[in-house]
Amino acid sequence: MSRVKRGTAASKRRKKVLKMAKGFRWRRKSNYRSAKEALLKAGKYAYRDRRTKKRTMRRLWIKRLGNALRNFDLNYNAFIKLQKEKQVELDRKTLSFLAIENPAVFQKFIEEIKK
Repeated sequence: MSRVKRGTAASKRRKKVLKMAKGFRWRRKSNYRSAKEALLKAGKYAYRDRRTKKRTMRRLWIKRLGNALRNFDLNYNAFIKLQKEKQVELDRKTLSFLAIENPAVFQKFIEEIKK
């Protein structure tokens, strides 16, 4: 009977893990066990931070809006209240980009809201 060489699935799996761990530091890029642990942890961080990113971006947009509104003698809280009273539904992301990219249009928008 001829000889059978095995382990192709296992070696493929290990190769895949090490390929995914490329760019990691020290032993974590070349040692299978360390690489596997590092990838598990990296996956947890990636999952968690996809949610955290949404929060931090919203905070950034609010900060930008607050700074832009200070030029018009408004604070963020009063602006949001005015916006809700006028039933204008523009999100914070759009408004902050408008304030940065198109200050003239943003100024007209503020004047309309203040009326």
